[in-house]
Amino acid sequence: MFTTYKEALDWIHARLRLGIKPGLKRMEWMMDRLCHPESKIKTVHIGGTNGKGSTVTYLRSILQEAGYTVGTFTSPYIEQFNERISVNGKPITDQEILELTNIILPLANELEETDLGGPTEFEVITAMSFYYFANHPEIDIVLYEVGLGGRFDSTNIVQPLASIITNIGLDHTNILGNTHEEIAFEKAGIIKERTPIFTAVKHPGALKVIEEQAEKKKAPVFRLNQEFSIDAHESILKGEIFTLQTTGHTLEKLEITMIGQHQTENAALAVSAVQYLNEHHAISVTVQAIRNGLKKAYWPGRFEVLSENPLVIIDGAHNDEGITALVHELSTRYANRNIHIIFAALKDKKLDKMIAKLDEIAGQISFVSFDFPRAANAKDLLKISQSANKFGVEDWQPFIKEEISHLPPNDHDMLVITGSLYFISEAKPIICQYLKNMTISL
Repeated sequence: MFTTYKEALDWIHARLRLGIKPGLKRMEWMMDRLCHPESKIKTVHIGGTNGKGSTVTYLRSILQEAGYTVGTFTSPYIEQFNERISVNGKPITDQEILELTNIILPLANELEETDLGGPTEFEVITAMSFYYFANHPEIDIVLYEVGLGGRFDSTNIVQPLASIITNIGLDHTNILGNTHEEIAFEKAGIIKERTPIFTAVKHPGALKVIEEQAEKKKAPVFRLNQEFSIDAHESILKGEIFTLQTTGHTLEKLEITMIGQHQTENAALAVSAVQYLNEHHAISVTVQAIRNGLKKAYWPGRFEVLSENPLVIIDGAHNDEGITALVHELSTRYANRNIHIIFAALKDKKLDKMIAKLDEIAGQISFVSFDFPRAANAKDLLKISQSANKFGVEDWQPFIKEEISHLPPNDHDMLVITGSLYFISEAKPIICQYLKNMTISL
C-alpha cells in the first residue's frame, strides 16, 4: 500500500514500461473484481484523431450550464496529472488519487500473476476513473475520451448514451493501420448497438467504414455536412462565430472562445449530441445553456494565447492534422507577422510532412529536445527541416525564456510553441511563470 501521493504516482508512471497492450480482457477482469462500476454510470464516449479533448470540453461546459455535475476522463494532462479524472472541470485531489491507487494496486498485482499480464498505465488510470465516478452518486454523467484507437481501448467497456468520432487522421499508424480506412475501423469500434454516433469525419473512405459499422450495429448516424452543418462561420479576435443547422433546428450566431475553424466542428458535434439526447429525454438542456456553455468552454494548450504583448501562443499540434489546422490559423490570422516556431515531437510520428508545413510559414524555426522516452532528438528534427533559418536546441527551458525576452512588443513578431502534448504539458507552466515574472518586473 502507498502512503503518499508521490509513491502512488511513481507506481502509475512506472507502468509505462509495459507499453501499449491493446485488448479489453484486463479491463474486464478488473471491472469484474470491482463489481462492474462502469455499468453504474451514464456516459458519452468520444473518439477520433484530433479534437477529442475540445469536444469533451464543449459537452462538459454545456451540461454544467444546464445544472449537471459532469465527470470527465481525458488524456494526456496539460497542467497536472489529476486533471485526467475531473468533476465539473476540477481535477480530483491528491488524496483521492492515493486512495484510488491503493484500491487498484492489489488487483494489478494479482493480474500480473495471470496469463493476461499486468495492466498498463492507461488501464490502471481508466479503472481508477470508473471506480471513482461510480462511487460518487452526485455525478450525473461522465464524458469518456478514448485513449488510443477505440475498438481495443480500455475505455471501450462502456455502454454510452451516445458516441462521437471527431475525425480520422494518419496517426499511431504503427498500431492502428496505415490507411484512413484501417484507422477508421479501429475508431468505429466504439459504436454500440442502437446507440447514436455523431461524426465530423470527412475522408470518404473513412466515413464509409463508419457508416458500415453503424449499419451493422443499427446505430443512427449523424454526419457533419449531412445531418448537421455549419454556416456563416466568422473568425473574431478571440474565437469563432457560426450558425449550426441540425434536423429541425437552427442555432444562429453561436460563439466559442477557442480559436480555429476546426473548433467550430468540435462544438457542432457537442451541440448535435446534446440536442439528440435532449429530444430523447436523456438530459434536459436549454438553448441558453448551449450558448453559455459554448462561450465559456476552455481547454488548455489548444491555440492558447499565453501573452498578447509580446504575442506568445502555445498549441498541442502533435500530428499532421493538428499541424495543418495550426498553419491554417496562423496564415489566416497572422499573415503579416514574423512567426518564430519552437517545435518538439515524439519520434514515432510522421514528422516530414509536419515539419514541411511549419517550414512554409516560419520566419524562424527551432527544434528542441525534451525528457520523455519517445521524444525525438532536436538534431534529428533539424535534419528534416528545409528552412533557411533553423536551429536545434537541447536545453529548451533557458532557450524559450531567452526567445520570449527578445520578442519586441510590437505587431510584427510572435512566438509559437507547438508539437507533442507531452512537451506542451511540461512547458506551459514554466512559460506562464516566466511571463508572470516579466509582468511583475516591468
